[in-house]
Amino acid sequence: MKVDETRTLLGGARAAEELGLGRGEFARAVQLGIVRAGPRAPGGGARFTRAELDRVRAATGCPQALRDRVETVGATAAAAVLAISPSRFTRLARCGHVVPVGYRINRYRAVVWLYLTAELREFARSRPGLLRGSAPPADRELMAARGDLRPRTWRGRHVELLLRRTADPWERAAVLASVLPEDEVERAVPDPAERVVLAGLAPPPPYGHPQAPAAAAVALGLLRAGLPEEILGYRTGLAFALTGARAPAQSKVTGERGPT
Repeated sequence: MKVDETRTLLGGARAAEELGLGRGEFARAVQLGIVRAGPRAPGGGARFTRAELDRVRAATGCPQALRDRVETVGATAAAAVLAISPSRFTRLARCGHVVPVGYRINRYRAVVWLYLTAELREFARSRPGLLRGSAPPADRELMAARGDLRPRTWRGRHVELLLRRTADPWERAAVLASVLPEDEVERAVPDPAERVVLAGLAPPPPYGHPQAPAAAAVALGLLRAGLPEEILGYRTGLAFALTGARAPAQSKVTGERGPT
């Protein structure tokens, strides 16, 4: 007798419990593609197969090794991991040498960037020259101009992780459209019906995105491309994705998932 796979699908809270992870740890594992989501529930919520949870549990050292992979820290703790001053770490992050994996908005409506501890340790091993001595000329120039690449590098990472999670051309186009300002989407996608499809397939805000209106307004600015060259890059990617999505063989509502 064939087993109904839908009976083996678990919601996020139950899946996190079975893996021995906290809610935030599990959300980060899903974001990074370490835990792969299965077919979504009718209401849109992510679900997970027991086979996938068994695969993750079978990894050496689980769950502690998994916790280590998804552990995040703020800038002060990140500086301590690298054994450098907080000011030097801030410069490294603002100049794009280390890329945030997430964010939160504190009670003062300031962005608190989060970094993977495992990546920081790897950075210390692979780029020791940046932890000591004078800043490179390009870094000094960017800092003098009060530049900050953290929002842009985070968006790039966010988009890349989302694109890894689907092979569906319309969903991929929706990911790229989601980081463009609304007027840019209208110019790039003149057909209102297609814009409706893209809006319906748009990914939800990342874990940690605030619900309070004032904080959410701050966070919303992180989700949209800002500089002209960044916008152009996403528009080019969107145009390419739409070319494939508009092919007769492609469905606008298909849920095929690609590898993570």
